Amino acid sequence: MFFKLLILFTIIPIAELYLLIKIGGLIGALNTVLIIFLTAVIGAYLAKTQGFIVIRKINQALKEGRLPAQELLDGLFALLGGFTLLTPGFITDFIGLSMLFPPTRTLYIKLSVQIIQNKIETDQWRIHRY
Repeated sequence: MFFKLLILFTIIPIAELYLLIKIGGLIGALNTVLIIFLTAVIGAYLAKTQGFIVIRKINQALKEGRLPAQELLDGLFALLGGFTLLTPGFITDFIGLSMLFPPTRTLYIKLSVQIIQNKIETDQWRIHRY
């Protein structure tokens, strides 16, 4: 777990900074800042519209009398996609856009469910009761 957090909070920001500096050197600092700003605005808009779509799907599932598990996962990844688009950087922008695009969001959901099922089946998530 420590290694994953180390990667998340050190290596990814370093890679983001490296890309920002390289791309800024190629297209100019102002253009780079404008691209980052534009992706944040687009991300906020897409997160809002996808969020409304997910809320409608959740309401529909509840009206049908079924648990909206898939819809809740869609909402979670749409929210995560919006947050990552608000984070400055090209790597996080790519990840965020892919989470907001419904076909690739489905891939993220399937992968997450497989990882969780694997952890449950291999008993890596033990519940300790005291």
